[in-house]
Parts: sequence; structure tokens; C-alpha cells
Amino acid sequence: MMLAGIILAAGESSRMGTPKALLTYGGETFLDRLIGVLAAWCSPVIVILGRQPERIRSGLKRGGQAAFIVNPEPERGQLSSLQCGLGAAPAEARGVIFTPVDYPAVLASTVASVARRFAERRPEELLVIPRHQGRRGHPVCVARELIPELLALPAGAQARDVIHRHIAAAACVDVDDPGVLEDVDDPDAYRRLT
Repeated sequence: MMLAGIILAAGESSRMGTPKALLTYGGETFLDRLIGVLAAWCSPVIVILGRQPERIRSGLKRGGQAAFIVNPEPERGQLSSLQCGLGAAPAEARGVIFTPVDYPAVLASTVASVARRFAERRPEELLVIPRHQGRRGHPVCVARELIPELLALPAGAQARDVIHRHIAAAACVDVDDPGVLEDVDDPDAYRRLT
């Protein structure tokens, strides 16, 4: 089974005031941690960067485990970054696991559960989504069949538009991992996390 991984780290981090990719959790930067948990199941792991790519790359220890792409228009939002990553995913990848860098607490066991469930999916199942206490979270795994639809989304749309359209074709994996819901987007959320 071939899965690519995509980490979306091109946001301005304007509410945080500093690049979220370089914040630390569990003794690692957010980005290093996510590269590590995805690299166990995904090849390649593609990181999408935005405004300060050199600063972020120089602050990483696991940079050698990832491929980096700079979104030339990060102001267009998260979808544009996802589309950059999807466009770079190898043609032989059967699916893609993606997450924003804002979810650093996701457990390696969750990525393993999502990847294993994807490997066992029925042909009609196009998505695998982790679920904690009844709520769906990140990272999301999409089958190759959905990539053209995601790439065709216009500016202003969101990946969730495609995900919601195909939610009946989603397999949810129940995980004991509150990290799938921990969106660390501002200093208050970071204080709660740490």
C-alpha cells in the first residue's frame, strides 16, 4: 500500500504571532513531530510552506525525512496548500493522508489506525477519518479517486466541501486520541495543549 503524507504549514500564524510549525510539543517542533508520525506510514511526506520557508526548515531536526514545497500564494488559504501537495503526490500513491500543522498532538497510533483501515477499505470507501468521542478530526486519508475533485475546487472553496459531499463513503476509525481534535491556532490553545 502506497500512501503519501501532506502537512499543511503555509499559514501566516497571525493569531499565534510566531510560526506554528516551530512551536514545541513533547520535546519536538510541531512540524518535526508530524513528519515523524506520518513518515512511519507515508512516503513521501510532503510539507507545504509559505512565507518563511528557510526559517522553518532551518529549525527542524527531521527535515531530511520530508519533501518541501513552497506555496507561491499562501494568502489563498489552506486549500491552495493542499492542492500544491496533491499535485506533487506520486502517481502510484493509492491515497493521501493530510493534516494541518495545527494538530501536533495526534498520536502515531492514530496514523497507524487510519493507514491500516485504508489498506482494508472496501472499493466504495473513499475516505478514512479518525473519530474521538463521536467527533471527526485529523489527519484525513483520501483515496486517489478524490484527488482530481480536490484539485478542481475553485479559490474560496474548502477541502471539507469534497469531504462532506462524500461523507457517506467515509470509514470512521474510533481512536482514543483527543489530539485529532486539538486545533492549536492561537496562544490560548497552545497554553491548553502544553
